[in-house]
Amino acid sequence: MRIRPRGYEEASVGRPLIGVSTYLESGARWGVWELEAALLPAGYPRLVQRAGGLAAMLPPDDPSQAASTVDRLDGLVIAGGPDVDPARYDAERSPRTGPPALARDAWELALIEAALASATPLLGICRGMQLLNVALGGTLVQHIDGHVKDIGVFGHHDVTPVPGTRYADAVPEPTSVPTYHHQAAERLGAGLLPSAHAADGTVEAIELPGSAWVLGVQWHPEMGEDLRVMQALVRAAAPASS
Repeated sequence: MRIRPRGYEEASVGRPLIGVSTYLESGARWGVWELEAALLPAGYPRLVQRAGGLAAMLPPDDPSQAASTVDRLDGLVIAGGPDVDPARYDAERSPRTGPPALARDAWELALIEAALASATPLLGICRGMQLLNVALGGTLVQHIDGHVKDIGVFGHHDVTPVPGTRYADAVPEPTSVPTYHHQAAERLGAGLLPSAHAADGTVEAIELPGSAWVLGVQWHPEMGEDLRVMQALVRAAAPASS
């Protein structure tokens, strides 16, 4: 039985509670303050809200708390961010790979494992897709060209769905998506299937077949206007579907 916060039924009015992982960053500024802060680009909670969900920010915590955290959610989003530590998939660090975010890796991997164990609907976005792949024993290409337009600038390219997949059910046609990544899935983790590709063959979406809703997308839906991927998560996470 999933645990609900006090007042959940009244407050949610049928809107599923979607947790979104966040950053811990030093030197954040607001007003007169410059402090460490739990940060998340506003596009993520806005996308959850526009898709019909309630957004809850999940700052890094002790990985031992992941299962109890996921128990309180209807769905989970692992957000984009820094490169996954190559040690997590037994690879030597490339000079092109960014500095590790060890606490975030540990926390988000624990969240993913808890979501998979509890069949909680799960969406990985960019880094989140890569971490989902690593959590299931997959590996990453540490650098590819052509998927970053410029430093700090989102580009766009087309992705084509694989017919018959969960992603294709949500988005059946080739679609231009906002993109900003220099790493990608290489060997897919246990049970994962590719569900969309870029024109250069890069795997742009992965999913885990079965009754649980598990999808990863390599692009950034929070930077675009297409709500369909998030809407599919929200539908899967709706309390009546749990």
